[in-house]
Amino acid sequence: MFCAKKYIRSILMFVCLATPFLFTSCATHRVYDPYYRDYHYWRNGETAHYHRWAQERHRDGRRNFRRLRREEQKEYWEWRHHQR
Repeated sequence: MFCAKKYIRSILMFVCLATPFLFTSCATHRVYDPYYRDYHYWRNGETAHYHRWAQERHRDGRRNFRRLRREEQKEYWEWRHHQR
């Protein structure tokens, strides 16, 4: 009986701690822009900007931003800062 309570408490604690990450990390994540030294929250709107940039530059918009070369990421952030 004692062991079952111990495991149930552990599972409940894990669920309580993991819940915020399950609901927020998929939709939004923070990306650091080293060229302007600031952070951006990558949301659906940012994805739309990224696809527009890729289309204008004749790049593959399906590629994950994190997998771009540093030069391409820098080019995107420069373009993005001038869009505001």
